[in-house]
Amino acid sequence: MQIKDFKIDHQNRELTQHKTKLLPLACYKTAIHQNVHGYIPLHWHEEVQFVFVLEGVIRFQVNEQEIIVEEQQGLFINSQCLHGAKNELNSNGVYICLNVYPSFLLVPELFSAYVTPYIQATNLDHIKLENSTAWGKEACEHIVTIHQLLAKEGEFYEIHISKQLTSLWLLLISNASPVTDSANSRKNKRIRDMLSWIHLHYDETVSLENIAKAGLLSKSECCRYFKTILGLSPMQYVNYYRIEKSLSLLQNTDFSVTEIAYKVGFNGSSYYIEQFKKSMHITPKSYQKSMKMKVQETEKGRYD
Repeated sequence: MQIKDFKIDHQNRELTQHKTKLLPLACYKTAIHQNVHGYIPLHWHEEVQFVFVLEGVIRFQVNEQEIIVEEQQGLFINSQCLHGAKNELNSNGVYICLNVYPSFLLVPELFSAYVTPYIQATNLDHIKLENSTAWGKEACEHIVTIHQLLAKEGEFYEIHISKQLTSLWLLLISNASPVTDSANSRKNKRIRDMLSWIHLHYDETVSLENIAKAGLLSKSECCRYFKTILGLSPMQYVNYYRIEKSLSLLQNTDFSVTEIAYKVGFNGSSYYIEQFKKSMHITPKSYQKSMKMKVQETEKGRYD
């Protein structure tokens, strides 16, 4: 089942439990345009992620890098890496998303030798799975097979999935050369720490100085980190996050636009409306009305 509304905590960590009843993994189709945001917002989780694009062209962001993945191509995203996805141009991207807890990749006796070095390699935040290479094509086939096995739940399907995962992981590490890079590790931790501080204090008065302090950086270095990794200034990100938090209030409460503006940290409704229109291409009031109409139509459909 596709997750259409990503729940993340103050550290951008996804709160979804990626598990079936018996297996520490989840696999589902994701249509980007069906997400409540119209894109997959930046988040991270302990699980490694394997992606296979079924339709369209998708622009993934992993930490500070952007990767274009086309139909019939795949992508590996490592554990604890910030990542998100958007449709490229007018494409309607649909992809298989396979999230796996690292502990399920190999048996415990092999874990420290053949899993730990790779999920801790800070230069291995992602690997593109090209269908033009034999191993990349085979890796994508394993992702599709696992999705099919989970859907059917046939006899011994858990063992078949485990077998597919072992082969998939072997292909990946056979074609990767992890090298520990402590500088990248520190950079990733600092951006997570700064995002964490914003997510805890977004509804208060936020200053560039406080954000920089959370990452143990100067104000100029803080700005450089945000621009490089997120493509936004720190304060632009604060506005972006405040608008994100306002969406659920617009959808699920009867607060006025002015009340919501103050609740998410804006100093008044005028600037909130301006920033909301810039981000969502609609006014907060129009968005609120449209969402309530959708709810009414859904409820009406249940009784027709």
